[in-house]
Amino acid sequence: MSRPDAEGPGGQPADIQAVARAAQILALFGPGTPEITAAGAASAIGLNRTTTYRYCTSLASAGLLERRGEGSFAPGPLALQLGVFALSRREILDLAPPYMSELAAGTHSTAVLSLWGSSGPVVSRVEEDAAGTVSVRVKVGTQLDLSSGQAAVFLAFHRDQLLADRLIATWPSDAQARLRERLEGVQAGGYAAVDNGRGIAILAAPIFDETGLCASMALLNTVQAMSLEPESPQLRLLLSTARQLTAKMGGPSE
Repeated sequence: MSRPDAEGPGGQPADIQAVARAAQILALFGPGTPEITAAGAASAIGLNRTTTYRYCTSLASAGLLERRGEGSFAPGPLALQLGVFALSRREILDLAPPYMSELAAGTHSTAVLSLWGSSGPVVSRVEEDAAGTVSVRVKVGTQLDLSSGQAAVFLAFHRDQLLADRLIATWPSDAQARLRERLEGVQAGGYAAVDNGRGIAILAAPIFDETGLCASMALLNTVQAMSLEPESPQLRLLLSTARQLTAKMGGPSE
């Protein structure tokens, strides 16, 4: 067993196995997995059930998980506190609100800013058109699944493409080829356009800082009210806003 203070190759600290296992369990939560059981977590991370249950109960004691009915666990108050604090430290969240308000008003749509979480984009700021007669609502804190427009932006432009490849590999093999083809289109065009099949149209664009992709911004509206065509006025305003925020964040100019 490795000592907690052991060093790995190159003098770097070696992983502490308990921390790594706890992180694996916490990373299982997502839009389709609001709760987990110890048995389900054990199967997902390849650990025996008894050991996984001990990890879950220890995480619950620390406030990173909380117990739910029938032996299941959900993210706890400490996990939520840390998540909110981490998001509040992002400079883009301080810069974006006035741009988002102007974008929402100018397009009569809902503007959404998302940051990357452990395995997908997390809605971090929402601005609605106050004068709009129809409003598409999204909750701050929602983790978007990999089929969303903002996820496509992150997967296409993520600075860690090995991570993107691992996430894509979780899709069924027949869907992976379609997703990769879609991402090539996002990279070429600089934006994602999605009709979610439930009457909602989504346009999403990347925002960069000096190190790479830092956020995605999207417009949401009904398919009747917003065009997904390349020359649509909503897309032009979205891309202009994303470029302005990229410049403010020190990202590359075109």
